[in-house]
Amino acid sequence: MFPSLETERLILREIEKDDAEQIFACFSNSDVTRYYGQELFESIEQAEKLAELFKHQFNEKRGIRWGIERKDAEGIIGTVGFHAWVPKHRRAQAGYEVHPEYWRNGYAFEAVSNVLSYGFEVMKLCRIGAVVFLDNAPSHKLLTKMGFQMEGVLRGYMHQDGMCHDTNVYSLLKENHPSLP
Repeated sequence: MFPSLETERLILREIEKDDAEQIFACFSNSDVTRYYGQELFESIEQAEKLAELFKHQFNEKRGIRWGIERKDAEGIIGTVGFHAWVPKHRRAQAGYEVHPEYWRNGYAFEAVSNVLSYGFEVMKLCRIGAVVFLDNAPSHKLLTKMGFQMEGVLRGYMHQDGMCHDTNVYSLLKENHPSLP
């Protein structure tokens, strides 16, 4: 059963095929995908396939992705969760995006904080990683604020827009997560 999470202002819930329009709004926006390692979506069908992929990854225990929905309005404003989940080694990679209309409101921080706690407490992760394009200053700031440590640069790690891009790799270990004893 897919877990729903709740924060002060948000509901983090399972992504459904009906969310394709909002997913498309995010992934067809160049401000969102600029540092995502993915080309712009050109059709709603791509968004539907992504929703199916999120469901498949959860069923296969390879990832878990929540839709971020504000309590005061229906419809998701982005997604947050884990991919590259390896239960045996108790690690996963964090990922998130929020539609630009909702940037600078603390929604990403609120959602990611809740998901990190879920990862350490419920999924029993020991390590949560993140890979971020070098120029993605807002993500660097967010991860640092959450206690992630930069481990180094992965050269030519992401391919987008016909070019290979360097990324920073971050990690947060369970014992360094601020909300855990």
